[in-house]
Amino acid sequence: MQEKSEAKPKSSAAGTKARQTITESTPIQGLAAHAAGAELLPFKYNPGPLDADAVEIAITHCGICHSDVHLILNDWGMSEYPFIPGHEVVGTVAAIGSRVSSLALGQRVGLGWQSSSCGECEWCSKGMENLCPQAEATCVKRHGGYANRVRANAHFVVPIPETLESASAAPLLCGGITVYNPMRTLGVNPSSRVGVIGIGGLGHLALQFARAFGAEVTAFSTNPEKEAEARALGAHHFVHSRENKQMQAVAGSFDFILNTANADQDWGTYINALRPTGTLCFVGVPPSHANFSVFPLVAVHRTVTGSNTGSPAQIREMLDVAARHGIKAQIESFPMSQANEALQKVKKSTVRYRAVLAN
Repeated sequence: MQEKSEAKPKSSAAGTKARQTITESTPIQGLAAHAAGAELLPFKYNPGPLDADAVEIAITHCGICHSDVHLILNDWGMSEYPFIPGHEVVGTVAAIGSRVSSLALGQRVGLGWQSSSCGECEWCSKGMENLCPQAEATCVKRHGGYANRVRANAHFVVPIPETLESASAAPLLCGGITVYNPMRTLGVNPSSRVGVIGIGGLGHLALQFARAFGAEVTAFSTNPEKEAEARALGAHHFVHSRENKQMQAVAGSFDFILNTANADQDWGTYINALRPTGTLCFVGVPPSHANFSVFPLVAVHRTVTGSNTGSPAQIREMLDVAARHGIKAQIESFPMSQANEALQKVKKSTVRYRAVLAN
């Protein structure tokens, strides 16, 4: 998708002018769910005066994450209606709070799952704001990015590198950091042997990042027809996970296996596929409890863990890595007005691989 123009930072005088006008807020228009599982309908709200530490973003693109589907359905019991979904936002800074100096009017920026934190707790002080007990999600108990504008604490609004196209960058702000964070945190490097379970919305990004880390990469999929595409995305090897012989052949092979699939698996087989000190990490959440024997963990010091998104610093780093290594989401683009149609495709898993709404 061609960008009409790359936004450039405006002058400090323009920033001053914005701060003089933000007390008179303009209503924000979006698409909201008014009940669990309901179709999104046009919705308008007045955001009130802009907080001193916040910015308002004029949205050009918003990715559809499967988390949006769960929130609309209230699968997690945390949704409050009406609410506007969306937390993979790319746009330009339209207004700046009085204490914000890190961003400029017109600058192209992104906003992911998290829109604020307390800024003072143990985790915030360590630069791990995504673990803050008072973390505020972009579209939980507040309105998100299926709209013309959205607001967030400026610390969680990150510049988009010039070489990344807005549409393909949007899914990186949640899907990208979700797979990047555990690889970075758990030490994936050129000596690592990495497996990725599932070649979908998260998995197709995980393959690209694992290859960028220099690792030897294996894709696991229940669909053998995805082999060619998995290799094109960065996999050196492909395993059809429903073939017992193929799974047995890779026992004891991997330093790190990332599960990106939201489906039940034989987790014991994947644990046995780990080398000593290897790690199985969950970012995709299967519907059933994971059952496996503890002995294979104890025997050779294997680990099972999970990971959420990432901090603002990690997101900035991830975007830089994506820009330098040509990593981008494969997307299907829809006008914002077709959000309901796009959501249906996401529910049916017929999108290859991420849906993005465009204003």
